[in-house]
Amino acid sequence: MTGARESVEAEEAVEAEERQEPEERQEPEASEEAETLVEPSQAAQTEATETTDAADATDALKDVEAGLDALETSAERETSRLATVLRAVYPPLLAVLLIIAVWQVLYVAKIWPDWKLPGPSEVFTSLKAAFSSGDAWPSVGHSAEHGAIGFGASVAIGTPLGLLVGRFRLIRAGVGPILSGLQSLPSVAWVPPALMFFGPEPAMLYGVVLLGAVPSIAVGVVSGLDQVPPLYLRVGRNLGARGLASVRYVLLPAALPGYLAGLRQGWAFAWRSLLAAEIIVQSADLGHSLGFLLKNAQDSNDMAGAFAAIVLILAVGVAVNQLLFVPLERRVLRSRGLA
Repeated sequence: MTGARESVEAEEAVEAEERQEPEERQEPEASEEAETLVEPSQAAQTEATETTDAADATDALKDVEAGLDALETSAERETSRLATVLRAVYPPLLAVLLIIAVWQVLYVAKIWPDWKLPGPSEVFTSLKAAFSSGDAWPSVGHSAEHGAIGFGASVAIGTPLGLLVGRFRLIRAGVGPILSGLQSLPSVAWVPPALMFFGPEPAMLYGVVLLGAVPSIAVGVVSGLDQVPPLYLRVGRNLGARGLASVRYVLLPAALPGYLAGLRQGWAFAWRSLLAAEIIVQSADLGHSLGFLLKNAQDSNDMAGAFAAIVLILAVGVAVNQLLFVPLERRVLRSRGLA
């Protein structure tokens, strides 16, 4: 009996061990499941933390970049202003100094006598005397006034004429070659007919200026219109820009670079035409002009005075170009991303 009981207890012990093994196996599985459940939550927290850190780092980087951009922008503005001043002042100044140096060398070499080629100091003395006597400022004022009025009238006539020639094929076929021919005609050729028609009056000067500047301005407008893509006009029509509105809001803004080039060339023709007329025609009704100074120097065989008058003529032409046309052209090109 004792042996039978021991065998039964052994079997029960074996069965108890077998029952414990599945439970022990289930416990690791449960722990693994718990770990699996904990891991995603920890990963989510980690990802959220990393996202927050990345966002903070991005914001900080944006702040740093904004600060650097502001510094670069201010530096670029200061650099651009300084560069603009340097480009406007130093190149002409260096060119003038180089010309004066070559001129002085030729004067010292005595290749020509003094009455044919005076030195820079003599021309400067003559120029100073013209300002001291009060002849320079009235001459500059009269010539500049005549040039401004004549050029303004040329712009008022040449701009619509260029628009007509550029927009209508029939007008272009008839008037276009005439404008090209007038542009190539020397302005001084108009002085005798204008003098006979108007007499020695300011109207004669304005007539010569108009005949010299209007063709150049009109041709500049036509050249600018030829560079306008036809797509711009179609888009303008779809937006309601027709007729004069199309000219104002589509054609002229698109043709502005070519138009400005035509205006600059028109001013050059106007100034040359005006001085040619002032040199040839002398009258009290025309006032004391730069052309009168140059002609008076010729009549008195004063080469230094002639060079002084030429210096004043060049100064007015360069000043108008540098103070008016160069800033306008730079502004237009910068607005279009071309400068």
